[in-house]
Amino acid sequence: MNTGPKEKILNEDNSRSVTAEQRLTQLGIKLPAPPEPFGIYAEAVQTGNMLFLTGMLPTVGREAKFIGRIGGELDVKTGHMAAYLAAVNALAVARQHLGSLDKITRIVRLGVLVRLLEMFREQPRIADGASELLQDVFGKDKNPSRPVYGVASLPLGVPVELELIFEVSA
Repeated sequence: MNTGPKEKILNEDNSRSVTAEQRLTQLGIKLPAPPEPFGIYAEAVQTGNMLFLTGMLPTVGREAKFIGRIGGELDVKTGHMAAYLAAVNALAVARQHLGSLDKITRIVRLGVLVRLLEMFREQPRIADGASELLQDVFGKDKNPSRPVYGVASLPLGVPVELELIFEVSA
């Protein structure tokens, strides 16, 4: 049965689907000005329908909001918040590059680097801070693949760094 091109896709609760930009508004999230790189690199590079983001840090302006190691100076809750903030910054960079987050058709990969003490084993809980924001904005059906790495050092002494790959429309 063809219902025509104007058919609205419904969510599980029978509500009309909303765009990523509308979800940001519903969640009360106002994206900051995109952070500037802390070195000589491009934070966003697009080739074809793929947008690559790297160096996404938990910063506010030019300052690190969180400094330390998870399992050392910082606890899991703080690491989770740091990953969330880094994801907010990633969305700001993506919006600046694309003009609108609604051009993102899929989150392909979310790579999470976590600065931690050697014995810390809860890296996925830290990475969930970024994953939860992305899922809230784009929906569960766009969840990415997600490697999480424990590392000894990150730029500015931050506890988390993200890299993302998005599939985008023209």
